[in-house]
Amino acid sequence: MRRHTSGPQSPVRRRGRRLAVPVLVVALSLALAAPALADRDKPVMPTRDEVRAAKEQVAARAADVGAIKAQLLMANQRLEAAATTAEQASEAYNGAMWKLEKAKAEVAAAQKRAARARRTVAEQRDAIGALVATSYQQGAELSALNAMMTADGPEGVLDQYAAFQGASTSLQADYERFAATDAIAQVFEKQAQEARAEQARVAHQAELSRDRAARAADAAQQAATSIAAEKERLIAALAQAQNISVDLARKRQTALEEIARQRAAEQARREAAAQARAEARAQAAAAAQAAAEAKAKADAAAAAAAAKAKAKAKADQPKSTRPGGSDPKPQPAPQPAPAPQPTPEPAPAPAPAPAPQPSVDGAQRAIAFAKAQLGEPYQWGATGPSSWDCSGLTMGAWREGGISLPHYSVAQYDAGTPISASELRPGDLVFWSSSSSPSGIHHVALYIGNGQIIHAPRTGRPVAIDDMYYWIPPTHFVRP
Repeated sequence: MRRHTSGPQSPVRRRGRRLAVPVLVVALSLALAAPALADRDKPVMPTRDEVRAAKEQVAARAADVGAIKAQLLMANQRLEAAATTAEQASEAYNGAMWKLEKAKAEVAAAQKRAARARRTVAEQRDAIGALVATSYQQGAELSALNAMMTADGPEGVLDQYAAFQGASTSLQADYERFAATDAIAQVFEKQAQEARAEQARVAHQAELSRDRAARAADAAQQAATSIAAEKERLIAALAQAQNISVDLARKRQTALEEIARQRAAEQARREAAAQARAEARAQAAAAAQAAAEAKAKADAAAAAAAAKAKAKAKADQPKSTRPGGSDPKPQPAPQPAPAPQPTPEPAPAPAPAPAPQPSVDGAQRAIAFAKAQLGEPYQWGATGPSSWDCSGLTMGAWREGGISLPHYSVAQYDAGTPISASELRPGDLVFWSSSSSPSGIHHVALYIGNGQIIHAPRTGRPVAIDDMYYWIPPTHFVRP
């Protein structure tokens, strides 16, 4: 058995022991870590529950994104609906004010007619008074005469009687004219009274329209503010659902809305072009049918004329010699039947009168004026100089172009020459109606060429240049 000495150990042995300990620790660590490294190399397979949960999470996030986008779309639609309602109320107010101006003009004209008639009645009354006085004087002189006792003799009496009779006849005629004039004056006075009543009624309607327009404009402004806040909240939710920044989500949404707007405009443009082609085909077919009917009528007339000429020629032929009779008297040679005339070609159906060409200089001045207002705010009932509504802008633009238009979109349509979309030229007016009738027009814009318009769109949007189909397809077009 080896004995251990208690004396001091050599430095070599001590150093060997110190080295052995760390080596042992490393070896043990590698041995223990080897299984873990081996497990890390193996693929980790999720459980069925984990897969199902992941799919549900993706579907829920997609549903959230779709729901948010649908809410954004409905918010935009509510904004457009509120703006349209406000614009309809604004144009109704413009229409009421336009009618009020016409009613005022009618009152002034009726009062002028009544005053003139009353002056005529007064003048005739004075003339009749003078004539009555003259007749009375002549009658008194005649009654003072004692028949046949005057120095003038019977002839003088007859002369005075004839003068009296003439004055009486003139008096009767003047009185009849006076009565007729007085009756006319009463009619004019009644018309003036009715015009004043109509003016009062229209003024009341204008006040009601003004109040409705103000309420609609306030509602549209409140809707724009609340919808803008709602869209910000929805975009923030969209950013969270898509795991992106709010700024990026806002930019994406703006780009998507612009793409959707452009697609809708292109679709509306294609539909309008298809409708224009269909209308052109229908007009061509109608013209061809009219030409065919005219040709058939001309052919029938020519055939009837030829048949009549043939019958007449047959009736004019000489009768044959009767048996056993004397020789007939020589008959003149029959006239040859007129040669049938060729059927005249029917006149082509008259083409519709073309719309008058716009004044290029006037149209350019109108467009230049409208462009100078770009960026200025929309304000219902405004006609400038620093804010506008739709018909106020087109009225101001064409006033610069040399044409006076009323401050009312329906009346602006009535003042122009209707044209089709394919006939549009710069300076023409483009309208939107809530129905197929011009009476439903509630928005107007100035066409500037290349499918673009300049207009005062609505509350919250300043004067701008837009695609003609940026919103909904326009319904009516006129040339001022």
